[in-house]
Amino acid sequence: MTPVQRRRMVWVLLILLASGLATTLVAFALQRNIAYLYTPSEVLRGEQGTQSSFRLGGMVVKGSFQRAEGSLDAHFVVTDGDATLPVTTSRILPDMFAEGTAVVASGQLRNGTFIADEVLAKHDENYVPKEVADKMGQAHRKHDVPVPAVEAR
Repeated sequence: MTPVQRRRMVWVLLILLASGLATTLVAFALQRNIAYLYTPSEVLRGEQGTQSSFRLGGMVVKGSFQRAEGSLDAHFVVTDGDATLPVTTSRILPDMFAEGTAVVASGQLRNGTFIADEVLAKHDENYVPKEVADKMGQAHRKHDVPVPAVEAR
């Protein structure tokens, strides 16, 4: 092998090594930031595993919303039709948040209560987020319970 070929080979190996390292770092960064969606039934069965942060999806139970006067602290219950899970947040809730509507909350489970860092709500009376409807559909198929319609996109 000539010195020119050897130099090219070293450069090719360095480029391959650097791209492999960059790909590995990106994969680890993305994996740590992924937040999976779970329903209350899945959370109570422990399917979220040891994930410290995840998304909870379902419907806000009517009559469950409470807010301390003069505070942003809000408490409500989310259900998928089979199970319920209490949620608490100290963040501003979206304008469309209401009892009986679909929500997706991001946060952590602590002592049986979901502590939400962010709460997303539906945008009109016929919309249920596709992920929530799919998850709720899986839970209800075994009980023949109707699932809310999903808006076509």
